[in-house]
Amino acid sequence: MLTRHDHLTINRSTVSRRSFLHRMSAGALGMGALSMMDLLSLQAAELRQQGRAMILLWMAGAPSQLETFDPKPNHANGGGTKSIKTSVPGIEIASSWEQTAKIMDDIALIRSMTNKEGNHLRATYQCHTGYIPSGGVKHPGFGSNVAQQLGDPNLELPSVVSVGPTQGAGFLGVDYEPFVVQQPGSLPANVSSPVTQERLQRRLGLFNQLEDNFAIRGGQAASDNQKRLYDKAAGVVLSPQTSAFDISSEPDALKARYGSNDFGKGCLLARRLVEAGVTFVEVRMNGWDTHFDNASRCEDLSRQVDPAMATLITDLKDRGMLDRTTVVWMGEFGRTPRINGRDGRDHFPRVFNVAMAGGGIRGGQVIGSSSPDGMEIADRPVSVPDLLSTFCKSLEIDPNHENMSPLGRPIKIVDGGTPVADLFG
Repeated sequence: MLTRHDHLTINRSTVSRRSFLHRMSAGALGMGALSMMDLLSLQAAELRQQGRAMILLWMAGAPSQLETFDPKPNHANGGGTKSIKTSVPGIEIASSWEQTAKIMDDIALIRSMTNKEGNHLRATYQCHTGYIPSGGVKHPGFGSNVAQQLGDPNLELPSVVSVGPTQGAGFLGVDYEPFVVQQPGSLPANVSSPVTQERLQRRLGLFNQLEDNFAIRGGQAASDNQKRLYDKAAGVVLSPQTSAFDISSEPDALKARYGSNDFGKGCLLARRLVEAGVTFVEVRMNGWDTHFDNASRCEDLSRQVDPAMATLITDLKDRGMLDRTTVVWMGEFGRTPRINGRDGRDHFPRVFNVAMAGGGIRGGQVIGSSSPDGMEIADRPVSVPDLLSTFCKSLEIDPNHENMSPLGRPIKIVDGGTPVADLFG
């Protein structure tokens, strides 16, 4: 069966719904009316009409703003990075982002992000949860909050998927834990049942009996969590929608545009999952902690991320999905404008940048600016709570919605902040 049970997220009502879909599919096939793919396509279209989704392109390690979307080619702090023109007159970005430059009409840049957290773990936690880490509460990741607010309770796929590790569901519990994909592009490991479905159902029945006996003896809470995890695992194994994880059926030309690296495959997977009804997908790109050899490392990373991100946004737009799918490119903070003695840039939360597209965001604009030397915010500072509140506005979620923590304290989705209204049309 599936490993990493702590990351499986299939909702509780999947068994009855699965049986219904199987009967409908068998009947339709028997009559020659609809194929299984027809049914899944109709279901996916229905799900996409029901709500919004978000794809987070997470640049782990904190990308340099000067080598991405806020270059300073005319200043010594620019580090030799050249800028290129984009499809929007007056907006220039770093030269390694050629494909992104072509679709700047669909992208909004925030060049005035600012924060105080310069530690990777603390800043990553804050950017994912909206809260500074505290010993008493394990806050849910933003994706888990999105799933709670927008997720379809009948969806047979996980509501939250992450290509690589991410923040968990915290006190929201196992129903909203992310499903972690280690190798994008193919079916998750261990989703093939080693026995027939009939035999698997008998085994699950026996498992439930054993859990019921354990619950009677005082283990009700632990038993409930364990049964939900196994229900989710069985849901992934039994559902025909699990094929959404396999990108092999996509056209070769499209796969080439995304890129053959893991990040490119992850972005294509993200589009497939959102198209199938998944509410939140994170795709992680490691390696941005460029304390040494910053220029060449940023160029190498950008060459992988640039075509994948540009193709993802274009693909979503071509399929009529971009208006309801918020795409965000960001990391946990920025890098120092002054280059250190190892030709690198160090941690710098005071100034960094974010790129956004879709979800009602008006592309072709820049919010805020940094000073000519990149050391300060020159105009329109945007905090992390402001940014997460903006995500909520894009997704039509109330950032003030409260969940009760295990300590009995109501906790909002975002701790303060004001949406950046200028981002929206």
